[in-house]
Amino acid sequence: MKHAAVLLILIICTGSGAIAQTHAPLTWDQVRQRFEQNNPELQAGELNIRESKAEEITADLRPNPQLNTTMDGTEIAPNDGHWLPLSGTFVESGISYLHERGHKRELRLESAREGTAVTASTEADLKRTLLYNLRSAFVGALQAKAVLQLAKDNLAYWDHVLEISHDRFKVGDLAGIDLDRLELQRVQFTSDVQAAEVNLRTAKIQLLALLNERTPVDQFDVTGPFDFNEQIQPLSYFQQQALENRPDLKAAIQTIKQAETNHKLAMANGTSDPTFSAWYTWNSAVNNPYPIDMQTLGGSVSIPLRIFDRNQGEKLRTQLDIERSERLLEAQRAQVFSDVDSAYALVNSDLALLQPYKEKYLQQAGQVRNTVRLSYEHGGASLLDFLQAESEYRNIRLSYLNLIGSYLTAAAQLNWAVAREVIP
Repeated sequence: MKHAAVLLILIICTGSGAIAQTHAPLTWDQVRQRFEQNNPELQAGELNIRESKAEEITADLRPNPQLNTTMDGTEIAPNDGHWLPLSGTFVESGISYLHERGHKRELRLESAREGTAVTASTEADLKRTLLYNLRSAFVGALQAKAVLQLAKDNLAYWDHVLEISHDRFKVGDLAGIDLDRLELQRVQFTSDVQAAEVNLRTAKIQLLALLNERTPVDQFDVTGPFDFNEQIQPLSYFQQQALENRPDLKAAIQTIKQAETNHKLAMANGTSDPTFSAWYTWNSAVNNPYPIDMQTLGGSVSIPLRIFDRNQGEKLRTQLDIERSERLLEAQRAQVFSDVDSAYALVNSDLALLQPYKEKYLQQAGQVRNTVRLSYEHGGASLLDFLQAESEYRNIRLSYLNLIGSYLTAAAQLNWAVAREVIP
């Protein structure tokens, strides 16, 4: 019985550890991995690429040969009173095959493969956008956690102030009206905590929706650095990275290549394809003046005369499609530079605001609050001055956290514009 109890305790402890491990906070790499495995839009994109590969099989197929058999000359009336259903039958069997000239099949296959490449780049571009949405949601969850922690710290600090204020009131060092005003101020701190908890829960719900997971919100959490890098690469670096990595730009280049192949195919489709035929004939002795059955072989070549229809419309359409795709490439390249420049400007703007906060404003706000508090407790400052200093400290801290969230979102946008994580 004793051994069974020990075993039960071990099982419970092991199970508790497994649960804790399962519900451990997820890092960005873990969130991204789950997203790539579970997101239905990405899964649908993979199927789209496989469908495009299946079209390559169709494009590479050769024309089917045609088999035909002809029976003629069978007598339908009795001969000398005897029914001979196969007497005098003329039998011919033949086969024909359309031979495609101008490398039509090869060009069809090349166009299909280039179409698959365009599809793959398009799906990569979709993944790029979805990852940006995921990163923004992840940053939102980290920001909500930081704001919640700040609200809890402020509430704990204010509870400490109230504890001291109650002691002062008991010894007659604090007026009752001032104590009441201090206690009423606690409502604001409690409200901040409640609002921060709701925002964090909402951010987690949004993140779970992108991950396509059904984990309870209370058992889901994320973790990661909530800070900023003070130095980033110059703009030209990000522009070059974007030109090398943007999948939508690759898709535009691949579309031009496919359009050129389609034009070659249109030109090839304007040529004539001969049809080769061969046949075997069995001619019964009843049908010819010779006393024996006759067997013959024959062949023919059929070539359509492309006098009126030389595929002129498709030749012109595909030529215009090349020009249209080239114009779209120019527009896409301009869009790439615009995306990078805009995101880079946002990152620099946030950095310009964050650096003085980190180097000066945060420390000053803390010093002012502590100084005014000490002065208030010793009668050198009014309650209004103390409340004002506390409000300024909260606003400075909250603004700093919001700026970090804005910076991380802008960094995610710059990663999206470049199509790779240039800023972790």
